[in-house]
Amino acid sequence: MKLVPLDDRIVIKQSEAEEKTSGGIILPDTAKEKPQRGKIVAVGPGKMNDKGKRSEMSVKKGDEVIYAKYLGNEVEITGDKYVILHESDILGVIEK
Repeated sequence: MKLVPLDDRIVIKQSEAEEKTSGGIILPDTAKEKPQRGKIVAVGPGKMNDKGKRSEMSVKKGDEVIYAKYLGNEVEITGDKYVILHESDILGVIEK
């Protein structure tokens, strides 16, 4: 199945929640924090501006990003978790 985002929406594959703390304590499922990091798997064509032209997206497929914690829509497709958000919900791109 292929998920194609519309306008300025982005599909992000969520990173896995941390299994352990930095001190080595194993976390139960109820204590794991919702990840705010992931890899972009699909980008929409861009938002339509007042002149009828599409705005260029500032991120691209393959970028690893940090996004706002409680925004976007979570979906699960064939066992993988994804988040669909607007471009403005992305806080930053992680450069390597």
